[in-house]
Amino acid sequence: MAQAFPAFYEGWMMNHQNLLEKLLSFSSLDALANDKNDKCQDLLAEVLAHYQQYYEEKTRAVNENVFLMLSPPWLSSYERALLWISDFIPTTLFPLIDNSLGEDLADEQREMIQVIRAETRRLEKEVEQAMAAVQESIVAPPIFDLLRRHERTVDGEISELDAAIDKFKENMMRVIENADALRGSTVTKLVEILSLVQAIKFLAGAFQFTLQVRRWGSQRDAQSSRITRDVHP
Repeated sequence: MAQAFPAFYEGWMMNHQNLLEKLLSFSSLDALANDKNDKCQDLLAEVLAHYQQYYEEKTRAVNENVFLMLSPPWLSSYERALLWISDFIPTTLFPLIDNSLGEDLADEQREMIQVIRAETRRLEKEVEQAMAAVQESIVAPPIFDLLRRHERTVDGEISELDAAIDKFKENMMRVIENADALRGSTVTKLVEILSLVQAIKFLAGAFQFTLQVRRWGSQRDAQSSRITRDVHP
């Protein structure tokens, strides 16, 4: 599954572009005013299903190779630099909602968004602390002693080392699962307090940001490759 994920991701990103075009076509108030609410509801459901598919596939890939998913080689170096525990940091959504909607938000909605923002930051810190604890566990006794003696371990000690590494992977997978759950719940909470028009605009902005980051990353990697070839022909 981890080996198949890059091909899935490429196809998923192509669908991402197609969905963005649909979102943009419905993102104006005029377009939404002409009895198109049902179609917009369908589009919103399609977008959420699109993300659900991604996280289902990602979960299977994480279960197969958790370390590969923490720094995916199919992403550009720029995209990898922006990763927070294998994906986007949830608080990225708040500048996006501000940029996408601006003055379209009512005061009550702004207050609700601030509550969600504060809660999201708190939960991010919890996930980060859990990740730090997992990372520290690999250099703490008894795992560190087993790793240090790896070349000399035999029989029972090898089994003990394997069990310790499996436990480390299991804990890492749990942290990623919690991070993904926070990403999904944050999107859901924000969409729930928005009108249909606002949700379409917000998601269009989020899709545009994702695709722009991918383009920037690809361009930077291509430029770096050209420079390297020029320096080392």
